[in-house]
Amino acid sequence: MQTAEHIQTAQDFLEAADREFESGDELQASEKMWGAAAHAVMTVARDRGWPHGSHRHLKAAADRIMGDIDDHALRGDFMAAQQFHANFYHGFMEDDDIARGRPLVRRFVYRVLEYAGA
Repeated sequence: MQTAEHIQTAQDFLEAADREFESGDELQASEKMWGAAAHAVMTVARDRGWPHGSHRHLKAAADRIMGDIDDHALRGDFMAAQQFHANFYHGFMEDDDIARGRPLVRRFVYRVLEYAGA
């Protein structure tokens, strides 16, 4: 997948998450939130030649990106994305958690894409 495709996929996943939340499918919406964050990180990792083929690699790449951007809020934003990923499997998030997490993940995605030069 090329950089432009990762960027578009990240944006598409955010839109798909919104549709899934609106339809009441919180599990699929949660996975789309994680997918948006993951593809944003993959955009940067791929362009810089960093490993990005596993969850561990994505987390390491996200840590590098967050260190480069030097925005302490991004750590919490990425944690929100990881919480959505776990929610896909376990369905534990409450409505308040979802309402708080959605804008955090959205901010993370757009800050990382901005860092990528998108």
